[in-house]
Amino acid sequence: MPHHGDATREGEIAADLPPASDAGLRFIGRIETPFITRGDCPRQGDMENGPDCVLNLAPIYGPALREIGKRRHLQVFYWLHAARRDMLVQRRKGEGPMMGTFALRSPLRPNPIGVSVVRLLRVEGTRLFVRGLDCLDGTPLLDIKPITCREEMR
Repeated sequence: MPHHGDATREGEIAADLPPASDAGLRFIGRIETPFITRGDCPRQGDMENGPDCVLNLAPIYGPALREIGKRRHLQVFYWLHAARRDMLVQRRKGEGPMMGTFALRSPLRPNPIGVSVVRLLRVEGTRLFVRGLDCLDGTPLLDIKPITCREEMR
C-alpha cells in the first residue's frame, strides 16, 4: 500500500501488478531503530557512528543464536513493510536521472527486501544489539547471516 509521500513523480514509471503470491516467508522478529519515518532513515547504515539498534527475535529462535556472539559483523535481512512494490523507474531520493529500480538501492521495489551489514555489539538472550541499520522502527526481521571473511577468522 502506498504511503504518504510515495506518490509517483514526473518521469517515474510504476507497474500495474496483480496481487502478490505468498513466498512463504517467516518473520523471525522485529527490529528496533530510532527511525520513525522513511525520511529519518539514512541512505546506508553506519557501523561506526550510527545509532545502536536491536534485533528482537521471537523466543523460539533462541537456539539459532548459539555462538553468534563470537561474530563481529552480520548480514541482516528485513522486509521493508512500508515500501511501495510497483516502482520500475525512479530517481534516487527523488533527485538526479531516472534509473531502473534494479540499478538502485531504493526500498521501493517488487520484493522490498532490505539487507545491511551490521556490527554486533552484544547479545542479551534473543536481543542482538547492533550498529549499521537503515530501516524503520518495527521493521520485520527475515534472517541473520554471519559475515565470513579472513578478518572474521582471526
